[in-house]
This record gives sequence, C-alpha cells and structure tokens, in this order.
Amino acid sequence: MATSMTPSVEDGHDPTDSAVTAVAAPRRPLFTRFAPMLTFVGQRLLSSAIVLLGATFIVYILLAYAVDPLEPLRTSTDPNAPARIAELTAQLNLDVAPPIRYFMWLGGVLTGDLGTSVFVSPGESVVSLLGNAIPTTVRLVFAATFLAIGLGILVGIVSALRQYTRFDYSVTLISFVLFSLPSFWVAVLAKLWGAIGFNDFLADPSIQWYWVLIISAVSGVIWSAIIGGARKTRLVSGAASFAVTAGALLLLSHTDWIQRPVLGIAGVAVVGVGTAFAVTALIAGLQNRKALYSALTAAAVGTALMWPLQWAFQPHVVSWGLIALLGVSAVIAGLAIGYLFGGYDRSVSMRTASITAVVVGSLIFIDRVAQIWPHYVVHPRISGRPIRTIGSSTPAFDGDFWMQNLDSFTHVILPTVTLILISFAAYTRYTRGSLLEVMNQDYIRTARAKGLPERVVTMRHAFRNALIPLATLIPLDIAALFGGAIITETVFEWNGMGRLFISSLRAGDANPIMGHFLLIGTLLVIASIVVDLIYAALDPRIRVNA
Repeated sequence: MATSMTPSVEDGHDPTDSAVTAVAAPRRPLFTRFAPMLTFVGQRLLSSAIVLLGATFIVYILLAYAVDPLEPLRTSTDPNAPARIAELTAQLNLDVAPPIRYFMWLGGVLTGDLGTSVFVSPGESVVSLLGNAIPTTVRLVFAATFLAIGLGILVGIVSALRQYTRFDYSVTLISFVLFSLPSFWVAVLAKLWGAIGFNDFLADPSIQWYWVLIISAVSGVIWSAIIGGARKTRLVSGAASFAVTAGALLLLSHTDWIQRPVLGIAGVAVVGVGTAFAVTALIAGLQNRKALYSALTAAAVGTALMWPLQWAFQPHVVSWGLIALLGVSAVIAGLAIGYLFGGYDRSVSMRTASITAVVVGSLIFIDRVAQIWPHYVVHPRISGRPIRTIGSSTPAFDGDFWMQNLDSFTHVILPTVTLILISFAAYTRYTRGSLLEVMNQDYIRTARAKGLPERVVTMRHAFRNALIPLATLIPLDIAALFGGAIITETVFEWNGMGRLFISSLRAGDANPIMGHFLLIGTLLVIASIVVDLIYAALDPRIRVNA
C-alpha cells in the first residue's frame, strides 16, 4: 500500500521545516537501498538450491533403478565378461546402495568433478563432454530462439492491432498449423526443399514468370491486410506491394545477384535510411525531428565508414573479438549522436540512433560475408551445393576467417528455419493474447481519450505491460535452449547437448545424464529469479521484497 510522504500539521510538525529537513537529509547508504533486493535474491537462491538438490536426488535414484549398465555384459558370451562386470562394478560403485552413491556423486559435484563417461566417450570427463556440446548447441539454437522471439512478438502485435481481419485469421490459422507440426517432419521438409531444391535452383537461378505472379500476389495480399484501412487504402497498398515484389523478383532473375548477393554501399545506404525512418516511426514518431535526424545521421556515418572498415575485415586482421568491439562501438556512436542532437527527450534520440547504427553495422558485416559467396560455392569441398543438410561444418574444409564462418552459416540455416517455424507460433499467440487483454484496460481508453497518438498508446503504454506474461516464457526458454533440440540435432547430426543426452540415455551412461540435468536445472533456477526481477522492472507495482 502506498503511503504519503508529505508532512502535515496534524502530525505535530511544521510542513516547511519538515520539507527542509527532508531535502537536507543525507541519502541512504547504497547497501541499505539494495538490501531488500539482495535479501530476496538470497532467499530465492537458497530455496531454489534445496529444490534442485531434491530434484537431482530423485533423478539419480530413478536412473539407478531404471538403467542397468551391466545388462549387456550379463547376456554376453565373451569370456572376459565376468572380469568386465567386476571392473564396472568397482568403477561405478554399483555395490553401494543408490542413496549412498548419490551423495558420493554430490560430493564430487561440490569439488567440480561431475564424473567420467563410461560408454558414450569412455574415460572422458563429463565436464569436457559438456564443454564440447554447449558451444554446438548455442550455435544451433541461439539464433533460432531470438529470431523466433522477435518475429513472434512483431507478428503478434500486428495481429492484435488488426483483430478479426483477414490478416488476424490467417496468422491464427498458420500459428495453429505450425504449433502442431512435428519437428522431425519439418526438418525432413527443410532438407528436401531448403537444401536439395535450393541447391538445384542455384544451377540455373532464373525465376519462372508464374512464380513471379504467385509470389507477388501473395505479397500484395499480406501487405494490404497488414496496413488495413479503407478499401481504397488496401487496394493501393496491395497493388504497390505487388509491383515492388514483382520488380524485385524480375531483377533477381535477370541479373547475377543470386550468384553475387552483395549489397554494396548503395544498398547499405538505402536500407540504412529506410531503417532510420522505420525505427523513428516506431519509437518516437516522425514528427520528432531530433530523433529522425539522429537516426539518419547514424545511418550516414555507418555508410561512410563502410570502405574504411574493409581494412579491418581483412582475413589476417579480423576476429570475432574485433567484430564484437565494432558492435559495441556502433552502439556507443549511436548513443553519442543521439545525445548531441538532444531534443525534448534526449533518451529517445539516443535509442533511435543506436538501433539504426547497429542495423547498419550488421548490414556492413553481412555485405562482407556475401562477398565470399561466389568463392565459397565453387570450392572443391562444396561443388556448387552450398546449403548443407548434416553436421555443423564441412569435413576437411580449409579457408580463411570468412570462408570458415560462411561454411558454418550454411550448415546452421536449415536447423534454424526448422526451430523458428516451431517456436514462432507460440510467441505469436502469447503476444497477441496479452496485447489484446491490455488494450481493453481502462488506462488505455483514458490515454486515447486524452488524445495521445495511437503509436504512443500502443508502444509506450500497452506494449510494456503486454510483455509481462512473455517475461515468464522467454527467460525460461533461453535457459532451456542449453538443453539442446534433441530431435533437430538428431536429424541434422549435430553433436550438441540434446544428442549427448539421447546417446547417454541409450547407453545407460548415468554421469553425462546427471551432468546434463544439473546444468539445465541450474540455468532454469537462475532464469526463474531473473523472471521475478524482470517483473519488478516492467511493473512498478511489483516489488521484489513484497
């Protein structure tokens, strides 16, 4: 319950003196101000540790009674089977009761020893197995998760704002279809159409006229439904989208851009300017000239730096550390540009400029990768079929920084598309339902009654509160991604966390299973605490010490 901090005469104090005292009073120490939050985090960590301890005990006991690592040896006719049984019994302490064995395993965990693998990779430590599997899984699932979140939220917002329109019904239908698709079936179709079909298309990259008409018509229908409005507005937007799409497809078909997909400085400049207008329209509104000028300046500066950056992109100079440093520099430069332009709300200009700078920097990076594409396609290990269907890299592939990373990108495309199609539907439905619920609240109607623009009502007042239900889902999904996409990794033969778990379970190798469970459980515990802190950041009515 909120209490008033204004002194009153009824309390026996002079309001003026109290006000002066309040102003002159020293600020509370930093620890005192953050003590409630630290106490909350400490309590949650303690309770979560107890829950995790109980969960690991239950899983360990179930594994001990459900999995018999000696079963193949008991039925074996190998004369060395009895000796091998005795060896494994001593190595795995199978002559000790499972509860005692659990505490022996827990003692090793407290010292950083998760045991060794017996069957999956004999003699290799579980820490080493997890260390090799985690980067592979992150490469596979990281991009898919964040793209699915971004696209799902974007489409969910548009669907909610266009409720009960053809676009809304179409998105609802597509979401339910994608949500019900089995991942192994999607992966097989992605291999068939995304790899085999596209690789065949690259041999003769010309688009037939009927495909141009079909794709352009679909584009026109989609954009007319998204933009909405009166019948005339929908017809104009649909016709414009049809014309632009048809022109772009014909240009691609009659040029060599597909074989040489380079943006160039002109492409980066055009997309950068478009990004500046789009970001400003969403965040500040085009009437905020300071924010618009900040974004356009960031796009111009980024485009102007495209040629000097080519020196930093030389194979003997570039590294992922340098790429990360350039990304941070883009954010800082955007913030500085927005700060210098100022405006009545300087933070808005800083946000628009920094987002535009990051997008332009990403375009420059993509353009540099695209420059390698013609050389990559004709590489002897690729032989004109660049989209790969199995593994995380091409065996015995040699090349510089750009060639190696382009090879990794081509391997991750199909698994990423598969995971996006499956996850996209859930985020779309959550966002749509949450935003519709918020848009019907009284404070939204009050904001509209006061004459606020619809963009401000949606982006500043409704969208933030609509994120609260998603704050539960997203951190937990990000933590769970380290568990791996078991089916996707199996279909595309990626040796990540999911495949490690399945291989260990089939072989009855308990230590890797427990290491996998402990890692995922710990990350989920941390994610649940982060969820509570995000709640407090999104909703000022929520306090972590409540």
